[in-house]
Amino acid sequence: MITRVPLIALVAVAATALSASAFAQDTIKIGELNSYKSQPAFLEPYKHGIELAVDEINKSGGVLGKKLEVISRDDGGNPGDAVRVAEELVTREGVNILAGTFLSNVGLAVTEYAGKNKVFFLAAEPLTDKITWQNGNKYTYRLRSSTYMQVAMLMPDIVAAKKKRWALVYPNFEYGQSAVEAFKKLLKEKQPDAEIVTEQAPPLGKVDAGAVAQAIDDAKPDAIFNVLFGPDLAKFVREGNTRGTFQNRFVASLLSGEPEYIDPLRDEAPVGWLVTGYPWYAIATPEHKAFLDAYQARFHDYPRLGSVVGYVTIKSIAAGITKAGSTDTDKLIVAFENLKVDSPFGPFVYRASDHQATMGAYVGKTALKDGKPVMVEFKYVDGAAVLPPDDEVKKLRPAGG
Repeated sequence: MITRVPLIALVAVAATALSASAFAQDTIKIGELNSYKSQPAFLEPYKHGIELAVDEINKSGGVLGKKLEVISRDDGGNPGDAVRVAEELVTREGVNILAGTFLSNVGLAVTEYAGKNKVFFLAAEPLTDKITWQNGNKYTYRLRSSTYMQVAMLMPDIVAAKKKRWALVYPNFEYGQSAVEAFKKLLKEKQPDAEIVTEQAPPLGKVDAGAVAQAIDDAKPDAIFNVLFGPDLAKFVREGNTRGTFQNRFVASLLSGEPEYIDPLRDEAPVGWLVTGYPWYAIATPEHKAFLDAYQARFHDYPRLGSVVGYVTIKSIAAGITKAGSTDTDKLIVAFENLKVDSPFGPFVYRASDHQATMGAYVGKTALKDGKPVMVEFKYVDGAAVLPPDDEVKKLRPAGG
């Protein structure tokens, strides 16, 4: 029996197919995955940064005459889920460009996926050195300053403080382990007589702040290197303030000057800590002022560091596609080598040797102003100034990576 389909139905199907095809041809899809539910303090502003960048790019004609479309998914804050989500973005949504991730262990999982499946991946936020060094591959680039870079940015002030007995406090997962490894390496090189008197490594999100503060006091250090962030940082700071753990002790702390993590502490925020962060309210450069004005006009809120990271992630991909003249994976990989990108922090490049961006970070001290936490005495440190040279990088990356 032959089923006859009315001509009008065939025409409708054909029109729909043509419409979908035209839409696909007129749009460049970027698959983005991140831990939105588990890390909202950073990633809600990050999503706003993405939206602002996409709007600016599309309003100015798009990329190669096509509009950008970002398809975002939650990776569950879990490496296994992240790989599954990455696979869905590639196979179901048809993307060949992936971006995002927050936690370092998740970023490493997607880095491995990208290498095995030959998919371009721009790691936006995860900080572990392994993404661009030990576990690096030619398909993966990374935007943010790594743990090594941020520790190196703090090191001149750490050495100048001349403290010999150090306590380490870090979340016991890839990011914390990577940061502490970099700290130990650089401290030994710069100050051989320094020693580590205690290491406190609570599970991520499960810090027993009282026990950590007590262990530090028992060890009697004269300095603390802290890598906790988010709710863990808040608990540690409040417990330390109550016990006097930070009194008469030099504290160096990664990320603690970022608005995402210091603002919720309000007047309980620590004073005098050496930190990396983002003093958005006091950066006077034209590039940052333009970004700040646009962000506040769009969202009626001040930017966090996540806002900058999301914004520059999309700007980077757009610049890479433009340079490549294509979204072809191999061409995009080559285009990102020494790719120059303009950002709210000024121009930077993606190094060909290790695929690490040279976008830097702000280093300063924490303070309270009118009862609100701020960064003072800050300076911007160019990422290129703290990265090892290419010949050293070759020893760190796997062959063919």
